[in-house]
Amino acid sequence: MLDPKLSRYIWTHTRAQQMWILFVVAVSMVPYYLSFNLPKQIVNGPIQGEGFEGPEVTQQFMRIAFDLPVVGNVVLYDGVDLTRLGMLMALSGVFLGLVIVNGLFKFYINTYKGRLGERLLRRIRYTLVDQILRFPPATFKRLKGAEVSSMVKDEVEPLGGFTGDAFVAPALLGGQALTALIFIFVQSVPLGLITAALVAVQAFIIPRMRRRLLVLGRERQLTARELAGRVSEIVDGISTVHAYDTSNYERADIASRLGRIYKIRFDIYQWKFLVKFINNFLASVTPFLFYSVGGYLALNGRLDIGQLVAVIGAYKDLPGPLKELIDWDQNRQDVQVKYQQVITQFAVDGMLPEGIQALSGEAPAALAPPLAAVNLGVVDDSGAVGLAQVNFTLAPGDTVAVVGNSGSGGDILAEALARIVWPSSGKITSGGSVLHDLPESVSGRSITYADSDAYFFFGSVRDNLLYGLKHAPLIQRDYTGADVATRAWNQREAALAGNPDYDLNSDWIDYAGSGLAAGADLMPAVLAVLDTVGVTRDLLDLALRSSLTPDLAEAGDLAGRIIAMRQALREDLVAQDLAGLIVPFEPGAYNPEATVIENLLFGTARSAALMPDAITTNSYFRATLRAQGLEDSLFDTGVAVARNAVELFSDLPPGHPFFQQLTFMNADHIPDYQKLLQKIDRTAGGLTEDDRARMIRLSFDYIEPRHRFGLMTNDLMAQIVAFRRAFHDGLPDGLRDAIEMYDPDRYMVSGTLLDNMLFGRISQKYRDGAERIYAAVGSLLRPLGLYETVLSVGLDYHVGAGGKRLSAAQRQKLGLARALLRRSDYYVFNRPLSALDGRQQMQILQNALAHLRRDEGSPGIVWVVSNVAMARHFDRIAVFDRGVLAEEGEYDGLSKKNGIFKDMITA
Repeated sequence: MLDPKLSRYIWTHTRAQQMWILFVVAVSMVPYYLSFNLPKQIVNGPIQGEGFEGPEVTQQFMRIAFDLPVVGNVVLYDGVDLTRLGMLMALSGVFLGLVIVNGLFKFYINTYKGRLGERLLRRIRYTLVDQILRFPPATFKRLKGAEVSSMVKDEVEPLGGFTGDAFVAPALLGGQALTALIFIFVQSVPLGLITAALVAVQAFIIPRMRRRLLVLGRERQLTARELAGRVSEIVDGISTVHAYDTSNYERADIASRLGRIYKIRFDIYQWKFLVKFINNFLASVTPFLFYSVGGYLALNGRLDIGQLVAVIGAYKDLPGPLKELIDWDQNRQDVQVKYQQVITQFAVDGMLPEGIQALSGEAPAALAPPLAAVNLGVVDDSGAVGLAQVNFTLAPGDTVAVVGNSGSGGDILAEALARIVWPSSGKITSGGSVLHDLPESVSGRSITYADSDAYFFFGSVRDNLLYGLKHAPLIQRDYTGADVATRAWNQREAALAGNPDYDLNSDWIDYAGSGLAAGADLMPAVLAVLDTVGVTRDLLDLALRSSLTPDLAEAGDLAGRIIAMRQALREDLVAQDLAGLIVPFEPGAYNPEATVIENLLFGTARSAALMPDAITTNSYFRATLRAQGLEDSLFDTGVAVARNAVELFSDLPPGHPFFQQLTFMNADHIPDYQKLLQKIDRTAGGLTEDDRARMIRLSFDYIEPRHRFGLMTNDLMAQIVAFRRAFHDGLPDGLRDAIEMYDPDRYMVSGTLLDNMLFGRISQKYRDGAERIYAAVGSLLRPLGLYETVLSVGLDYHVGAGGKRLSAAQRQKLGLARALLRRSDYYVFNRPLSALDGRQQMQILQNALAHLRRDEGSPGIVWVVSNVAMARHFDRIAVFDRGVLAEEGEYDGLSKKNGIFKDMITA
């Protein structure tokens, strides 16, 4: 937990380090003071000749002697006799040495402070995230994720910088200022009094002026946090913004907030620089007094020149520490305010005890049956009753369908059984134990929950599927070589920062939780749940549309096996009398099913310079087009494409389905090309290079069998094939690796798995060609031993932020698969498939029940069904209405009894 007082929190966790650095600071004051006195010795001694009245006179350098009572004078070192010039060089060398020593002290102190601050910042951030993980569920309904993350990331950032300065800065800066002030007093009491008086005025006025800055700083912090939360809302609700045309309202809201932030920041600048002006003015007054008063004292013989130089030199180092000390005090107050605000935001009632989430690598004992709700009541923050005095029991082996309309209370019961919401009254028990008193290592593994709002973390499908099995680092990783030292450093720093030493590189998978031996292959279990929820085909499609990295393509000779599949696929299609379904790439022939640019390059571009949008500006490409006489032909093709598109589609509304047939432009481009065509007709060739490039670019996506404008003549196709040869033969060295050419004997790393399997394009002659190809590919994967390998590629598909790269149906299926992958005592499903149609839901429900009963398993199952017809597959039915368990019994009995369930069936 965070201590309410920042300085006490810092001292508690860094006491030993603070005491060490304070000792170093104290020691550093000795050479710091000597560096003040040495200029006086240099000026008065060798420079002005004091003690060197004759040319042969010498003085002892570095003589170490002192007087002791009784013993008398003790000489430890007689020193070295030096002439006037020698003494000057020696004292100057000592001065340089003191500069270096003081610099090293400062370097060490600042480095140590930085490390100290970063460790405590790491501790604070971990503590805050730890508290977030222990917030009661209701808290998250009031929190904005962006605001909380902003506090953890940005608002506690200054605390790390202040940690190192909390005790060291006042000691170091105060010590330096006091040392300089004492030295000035030793040299001249009048100058010391002047300095002390001005320092006192400066220390009194500046902090009081900065209080206004603290108030403005708090306002700036709050408004910036609110802005972050508002931007997060826009990002999360962007579809609603577009759907309701409220983008300009959001712009107005953001502009208003930015205006308020601007005003606050401008006020901060005004006060900040006013304080700086006054501070600099007071700092500049003192040298004026030194020169005038000190000069007067020197002229009267009450102060020698060496002393005056030393005093001025000492004062030169006084304003810096003093100003930094004042800045430290302001920073202390500012950081304390930020710290208090963070504590206030993270101080919530009902936080989970630390022990309830303690790490446990042991398999939990089975929950004592039954799992029961006893007089359960749930009331939300607004006072609305979700459940009222509900009594419900679930024993191992029971299957219960919870029926009711949305908001009837069944979904809240499911959330309560899974500890997603907490009871307002009553309790949930397991045997004789209250569920909410049990560690999460017991309830979180013994009860599995899935709902319709399946959240997917940033990562791959595989990462998210296995997420429910990652409870503890069960199999430690063995480190070798340099990794041993890195691991030891990580352990040491984690301990110093108060972080747990949980090795993320260890194996966290709970194999036993999936019914497997430690370290076993999880793929069979994963395949089983994917087939159960009917998402295997989706993952295969994702895999076939994915590209492999060179390392993955070479692993297990996957690339070679994919190449071998090309021939097998063609033989399979021939056997099905579908030999023409794939039009292969051939070096000396034009592929009519491929785009013009694919035929021009006969490969895929790996450099931005040769991508379709940029290649028209590439000098080598354009020069080769002209040399082959193809530039005008492609320009004319682009003009013809534009004319046909404008003639056919200009009168259609933007959302018309015909626009889906256009691969080279969309509805928004039609007016632009209309103007360009008018310009061509009007000027008869007076076009800019950009205009010509646009028309050439328009021809690149043309496919004759698909668009059927009759533009791809035999002569033009022959020209394109001739260009292909010339283009590749003359490729400059800088572009040779920019294209991966089509080669029937090589795997194309830049292509997708399907592209590599086909090595060609699907013919447009077949109406259902794509579906036939997918069916043929799918049927060959198992016989060729590629099924699991390809599916594994699909499991590596990146789901994006929140799983947004997946459809809603895919997220729900994978969310259910994630739940089914675990073996638990109880399963709670809260309308997990609401995005699917009734037929799919029914099929997956039956599959899931059969899967959970495999190997004679008998878990208790609660399923909040979306369709009352699904309830017939359960042993018992619980009917909820307005937060009350209205009816309970078997399907046949309730369907005949006059009641809510019968009315629902009838409806």
